[in-house]
Amino acid sequence: MPGIVGLITKLPRAKAENELSVMLDSVRHESFYSNGIWIDAEEGIYVGWTARLGSFADGMPLQNETGDITVVFSGEEYPDPKVLSHLRERGHHFTPEGASYLVHRYEDESDFPKQLNGRFHGLVVDRRRGMAMLFNDRYGMQRLYFHESPDAFYFAAEAKAILKVRPEVRQLDPRGLGEFLSCGCVLENRTLFPGIGVLPPGSAWKFRDGALEKKEPYFEAREWEEQAPLPPEDYYQQLRDAFVRVLPRYFNGGERLGVSLTGGLDTRIIMAWRKLAPASVPCYTFGSAYRDNQDVRLARKVARICGQKHEIITAGSEFLSRFPHYAERAIYLSDACVDLGRSPDLYVNEKAREIAPVRIVGTYGSEILLHAVMFKATDPANDLFQPEVRPQIRAGQETYHASRQVHPVTFIAFRQSPWHHYGVLGLEQTQVAVRSPYLDNELVQVVYKAPGSVSVNEAVRMRLIREGNPALADLRTDRGLGANWLVHGYLEFLFKAEYAYDYGMPQWIAQADHLFAPLHLERIWLGRHKVYHFRVWYRDALANYVRDMLLDSRSLARPYLVPSVVRTVVDGHLKGNRNYTTEIHRLLTLELTHRLFLDAN
Repeated sequence: MPGIVGLITKLPRAKAENELSVMLDSVRHESFYSNGIWIDAEEGIYVGWTARLGSFADGMPLQNETGDITVVFSGEEYPDPKVLSHLRERGHHFTPEGASYLVHRYEDESDFPKQLNGRFHGLVVDRRRGMAMLFNDRYGMQRLYFHESPDAFYFAAEAKAILKVRPEVRQLDPRGLGEFLSCGCVLENRTLFPGIGVLPPGSAWKFRDGALEKKEPYFEAREWEEQAPLPPEDYYQQLRDAFVRVLPRYFNGGERLGVSLTGGLDTRIIMAWRKLAPASVPCYTFGSAYRDNQDVRLARKVARICGQKHEIITAGSEFLSRFPHYAERAIYLSDACVDLGRSPDLYVNEKAREIAPVRIVGTYGSEILLHAVMFKATDPANDLFQPEVRPQIRAGQETYHASRQVHPVTFIAFRQSPWHHYGVLGLEQTQVAVRSPYLDNELVQVVYKAPGSVSVNEAVRMRLIREGNPALADLRTDRGLGANWLVHGYLEFLFKAEYAYDYGMPQWIAQADHLFAPLHLERIWLGRHKVYHFRVWYRDALANYVRDMLLDSRSLARPYLVPSVVRTVVDGHLKGNRNYTTEIHRLLTLELTHRLFLDAN
């Protein structure tokens, strides 16, 4: 996704500039990206960047009037309007839109970047103090990779930029592999590549004379964990006030916005409180190619109540016809932080960009308010991987369970979000800016004050909608919340049945389903809730791709796989009497990781 790349080093300028050029070339993915470089060879600082044209971070670098402070920033910041008024009162000049005010915040705020609010990373070079600072947002959601070598410190928004210039890290890390196989992502700010780490959430790392001087956080979750819980009514009032106060910030800026609606409550809360002029903000929903799913049906009603136009974006025949392109592109753009099951996200976000370059979402709402855990440690098929991989898989499971032993909001905001959610977010943000008010600093700080169980926040969500727009509160959700028990039970059954048919179907049911294949029973279930349908896609439209990729001699030679079991998985799924959707996701993702990042280099 757009971001910064570079190195801080005492290497000769010619070599450092060449490496910077190679790094920057590796992340210039789209024609609608701007890019540039800035160098202070005397201090050993070489930085480049990409940004979407016209975005908040377009127009780097930022400099103060005297030119002795330079800021290179990527991402978005959502400031309190009072902050900008205060800067103007102090005589600072900056454009009304974009990031130009940030260099003055650095000048005025001794704890910079602690007061910033958003998803971002950046570099400050302060010649007054003879130092540089690499920083990111407090959740670590605008990921920044790094590698420390004897002669340079490398940093990049995408790991591939480091892989291009440091051949020694072009291999799979056994610990990262074990965590990916058990959890679907790599944990604790590590990556799939040895020697490449991720800047921890809330970091401000200092450099002097071309070398790293100090690694330190500017924010830690315990600052919020130590707050006393509030009585239920006081909590609701504070949460509502915070939400209403911060929400307009996410609709600011000069770019056109679109709202990505679902059938759930999180985007509905946004629509209830953002009083939009009729037909002023386009709305859209990602739908199934099989039928209008529950998200589409309800989102259409939400848009109509709010007076907005609504569109449906589906990943169907066009996506499937170009699947090899989207498969490789999704793994490459995300640095293998998503598996192949999320490759349609690239396609639908390309379509979303045609509607608007900024996408308003309700992502993280249920997670933050209801402590919803969206990933877990599982035990992959024992016989698919070589015995020497098993200890790393068990270690990944143990690391995951240890990571859960914190405040539930801390796990969601500071661990689940940057470890698990980052991959999809990073993939989406290659195409659009993604904005969600549910990770706003003010809002999350209040959520830490919630009294008692999550049932308080369940009631809070419905109350927020009813007070914001009563007509929206009268609609049920996609899974039947707000409906009578019969409708709720029916929708829950359909939701679980579709999930089972697509992913979780036991093998004996897959065998029975195969016996009735001429009846096309999938037509009964698919598309009622879900958007992507990989079980039948892999079996039918993508069968040749799966076979050619996974039964290729290069794939079968990967040292951690058992070739005979891989053949069994592929043959069983393509025949249709077995369901190995999840296993095929993992196998294809790993194979593309080898081909795109390790073999290709």
